[in-house]
Amino acid sequence: MTAVATGPVTGVPRLAPGRQRRPIWWVPLAVAGVATVLIAMALAGAALDDAGIDARTGHATAQVLAVTSMRTLVQFAVPDGRVYRPDEGIAYPSDLQVGQLVRVEYDLADPDQVRVAGRTWVRGLTPAVLTLAAVWSLLVPATWWLRRRCRRGAPA
Repeated sequence: MTAVATGPVTGVPRLAPGRQRRPIWWVPLAVAGVATVLIAMALAGAALDDAGIDARTGHATAQVLAVTSMRTLVQFAVPDGRVYRPDEGIAYPSDLQVGQLVRVEYDLADPDQVRVAGRTWVRGLTPAVLTLAAVWSLLVPATWWLRRRCRRGAPA
């Protein structure tokens, strides 16, 4: 926080002795940059998970056990008879309902990595691009406005 004092006669704000105002115009750009990196990392993680499933694909029919805002839980049996209920849920679960039977693909080496058959990380591209477009379209004008205020000497 910057300490501001007013002049004795004019009432014009001035910085207190020993204090400097730091420009903050770059903060919206930093927030947009962090959001971009996080979304890119999420897409990269989904692509890596899909690559693991694609390298060693197993197929099964799963029953949807629960649908929450955080995950969709399923249960499926592998050919050796073991039943799996991945704790993290299923990837790409949109439009699934409790009790529904759905075809799934899973990683034979790690059956906890499971996705709805035929769905891949590409499904996340549209929401990611729309989110980034919204973030950048809001934060670039905010950066421009703050930078203009800093150049004029107004407190930002």
